[in-house]
Amino acid sequence: MKLLFIQYRPFGVVMNGGDQGTKKNLDMLRSVLGEKNVDGGQKNVDVFYLHDKAGKSSLFEYIKGAVLLPFGYFLGLTPAKVKELVHKAHNYDYIFIDRSIFGVLAKALKAAGYEGKIITSFQNIEALYMDAKMPKHLPFRQVLIRCADKNDRWSCTYSDSVIVLNERDKTELQKRYNRTADILIPVSLADRCAQMRFDKTIPTQQRPLCLFLGAYFLANNEGILWFMREVYPHVDVEVKIVGRGMGKLKEEQPELLRDIEVVNDAPDLTPFFEEADMMVLPIFAGSGMKVKTCESLMYGKNIIGTDEALEGYSIKEGESAWRCNTAEEFIACIQNFAQHPKPRFNVFARELFLTEYSSKAVEKKYRELLR
Repeated sequence: MKLLFIQYRPFGVVMNGGDQGTKKNLDMLRSVLGEKNVDGGQKNVDVFYLHDKAGKSSLFEYIKGAVLLPFGYFLGLTPAKVKELVHKAHNYDYIFIDRSIFGVLAKALKAAGYEGKIITSFQNIEALYMDAKMPKHLPFRQVLIRCADKNDRWSCTYSDSVIVLNERDKTELQKRYNRTADILIPVSLADRCAQMRFDKTIPTQQRPLCLFLGAYFLANNEGILWFMREVYPHVDVEVKIVGRGMGKLKEEQPELLRDIEVVNDAPDLTPFFEEADMMVLPIFAGSGMKVKTCESLMYGKNIIGTDEALEGYSIKEGESAWRCNTAEEFIACIQNFAQHPKPRFNVFARELFLTEYSSKAVEKKYRELLR
């Protein structure tokens, strides 16, 4: 059985949450469908990049994209590439479209009479994600949201199987597009910590180190700035911000972030997780599930997060995570950590990752998908 995996673009050195979700899908499909060839290639899984480079697009590409956008073509997808993919598709039993933002492709495949199985993975409900991602004053904002909504609808209409991350997205899909998701596969990661030796005796410090992990992105920016305004002045903690492009946020908010260490584009997050006493995840908007929460579980960290940050995860309150949605709740929780130190390594968080959110834990779902 052969599968063509449709991916936005090659992975860069630093991967955001969406990239990690894509890599998880690709790795799991390769694991299920075939062994590697002698030369290291895959027998049964081929990848097609809609945008053939990891860096920024050229001005010409931006202009071409703006012209094609009202017709439903997002992120480097063009009519020519759709035509090429439709031609290629007949050599494959499965077409896996990694993001529902490319629903126009599913529509074209069905129109061309493709007889294999079209699978679309919803990383988010894209219309909701766009709404959370874009500043309210952005020109053509509603055009982008409408086009995302159109592609989500096409993905639902023309895909043979639809994957969502959690029950919330499953319900939203049913409400918006009258489509029931075929399978729920939560955010998961290959275990990067299998060989690590966690010290289970180090207590959180009386002045805890709080780590915020997230790229420069509207929901992340609003969340950490809210935390710095409403919580930080009332607790005795050290805060560190790590994420792609976050140096720009410090430039925009020099007074608020004056004493805060901000790290851009760290290729290895392990040292930051190891030194952190707790993860603070004050995220209030978005869709899907937060990969940063899964990473925090993988490293066995104490997590203090909002409903949105913990959405989709089987969290036991007071064990693997602490749920806080107001400034008062964050303040009280952090003060409790300082007054009653807990181990920096959270065994409950690590166990939850291994049993529910590791690649090994979800592989059976991909086998079910490809039956």
